[in-house]
Formats: sequence, C-alpha cells, structure tokens
Amino acid sequence: MPALRQPDIKLLLSHPAHFLALGFGSGLAPKAPGTFGSLAAIPLYLLLAQLLSPWHIALLAIPLFVLGIWACGKTGQALGVSDHGGIVWDEIVAMLPLLAMVPQTVLGWSAAFLLFRLFDISKPWPISWFDARIKGGFGVMLDDALAALPAAGLLYLLYPWLS
Repeated sequence: MPALRQPDIKLLLSHPAHFLALGFGSGLAPKAPGTFGSLAAIPLYLLLAQLLSPWHIALLAIPLFVLGIWACGKTGQALGVSDHGGIVWDEIVAMLPLLAMVPQTVLGWSAAFLLFRLFDISKPWPISWFDARIKGGFGVMLDDALAALPAAGLLYLLYPWLS
C-alpha cells in the first residue's frame, strides 16, 4: 500500500472509483466527512426518487454496496489506509434504504440521518467487532451496512411518530 495521503480534488477526479468512494466530493470535508457523506445521501435519494419508488431505491443499495467494495477498496489503496475517513460511499449506500423506509418528510429523513450517525459513530458491538476484523473494500462497506440495521429497527418502531 502506498504512503498515507489525504484525499484532494485531484484524487477525486482522477478515477470513477475515487469519485464514488469520496462521495462526489463530500468526503473531502476537512471535519466530519462521514457526516457530510451521510448528508450527501439525501439529495441523491431525492434525485433517485424522481425515477424510482422508495422500495426500488432500497433494493438499489444492494448493487451499490457491491460497487462500493470495488470503489472503496481502490480508493483505500490510493490513500494508503483501508478505511480513510474521506471514504464515504459506505455512508451514502447505507443511508439509502433508511431514507426509503421512513415517511417521505423532512422529519422522517432527519430521524434516519440522526439514528444512522448515532450507530455509525458509536459502533456498538457487534459492529465494532466486524469493523476491527474485516478490512478492505468489503470491510469499509460492511460496518456501515451493519450500523444501518439497528437504526432501521428504531425507525420501524418510531414510524407512527414520524408520520
């Protein structure tokens, strides 16, 4: 793996994998790039919602997860660290099904964002166990997909109050 480097606009635009992994540029945020990546999922979701139903957007997360294994792995190699904070495609992909499952309102999307960030940042067990042991593109994508699961469970329970 090459020496550790910081992502920049040159890297972002140098390859489609980097453009995706760095979240269309949201991963270049100097502070809290994961939060900016999670926020970038919202306009992407709204764009996709012009073409697809929420159910279809949630299903789209599956091939986007597979695409992310490649993109995040390649970008991690270029940056010299498997799960660099600037790699945010994992946040974007994990957010899409959460945004699809809540009421299609600002309150619903805000709840999805906040609960996902809570579990993504805190990484409670078993998320932390997988995060520590599985590396590469698959590891990058997996911990965020796992963080979305408890968020989805809580969103399901909160749905009546979010409507």
